[in-house]
Amino acid sequence: MSPLVITVLVIAGIVILIAIGYINNMVENNKLEKARLKADLNDRVRRSHDVSENLPGQLMTPALKHLLSRLELQFSERLLPLDKQNAALRARIDELRELIAKNDEIPVRNTPQPIASEVKAKDVRFILENLHSQITRAGQEGLLSVADTKKWLQEIRHMLVQLHVEFFSTLGQQAMQQGQPGQARLAYERGVQYLRKQSDPARYKTQLQKLEQQLARANAVVLEKNTPDPDAHNQLADGLDSGEDDWKKKNIYD
Repeated sequence: MSPLVITVLVIAGIVILIAIGYINNMVENNKLEKARLKADLNDRVRRSHDVSENLPGQLMTPALKHLLSRLELQFSERLLPLDKQNAALRARIDELRELIAKNDEIPVRNTPQPIASEVKAKDVRFILENLHSQITRAGQEGLLSVADTKKWLQEIRHMLVQLHVEFFSTLGQQAMQQGQPGQARLAYERGVQYLRKQSDPARYKTQLQKLEQQLARANAVVLEKNTPDPDAHNQLADGLDSGEDDWKKKNIYD
C-alpha cells in the first residue's frame, strides 16, 4: 500500500471521527433542548392551572378563566409532541377545548376566600405575581396582542388593589369586634393611605369613602375610650375632699 493511499485513509478516518463527534453532539444538544422545552412547557401548564384553580373567587371572572384556559391549552398542545404517551395530557387538552368553546359561559368554580390574615394576603399576592409573569411572557412571545397584554396587566393591578382593600377592611373589622379600636384605626388608616396613592383615584372613590367612614368610626371609639369618666372624676374628688376633712379633724383634735 502506497504512502499516498495510507495518508488518504488516515485523513478519511479523521474526517469520519470528526463527523461522528459532530453528529453525536447535535443529537445530544437536540435531546437537551427537547428536555429543556418539555420542562418549561410543563412549568407553564402548571402555573396557568394553579392560577386558574387557586385564585379566590372574588377576584376570578369568566374572562380571566377563559384567558387562563387558552394559555394552558396552547402550552399543552406544544407539550404533547414531546410527551406523546401522556394520556392525562390528552384528556386535559380535550377538556380545555370544551371549556374554551363556552366563551363567556365558561364555568367559574373558584370559591371566595376571605383575606383575613397577612399570610393569606401574601399567598394571593404570590398568585397575582405568577399571573403577571405569565401574561408578560405571553405578550412577549406573541401569544397575546399588545392591547390584550396591556389590558390584562392593568386588570392585575386592579386585583392587587382589591386585595389590599379587602385585607385592610377585614383586619379593621376583626379588631373592632375584638374590642381593639386602636388596631382597627391603624388598619383603616393604612387602607385609606394605600387608595390615595393610586394613579386612578376616581376608580376607587366608593371604596375610599367607605374606608374613611370606617376610620372615622374607629377613631370616635378610640377617643370615647380615652375620655375620662365624669362620674369617676366626681367620686375621686369626693374621696379627696373626704380625706382632706379627715386630715383637718385629726389636726384639730391633735
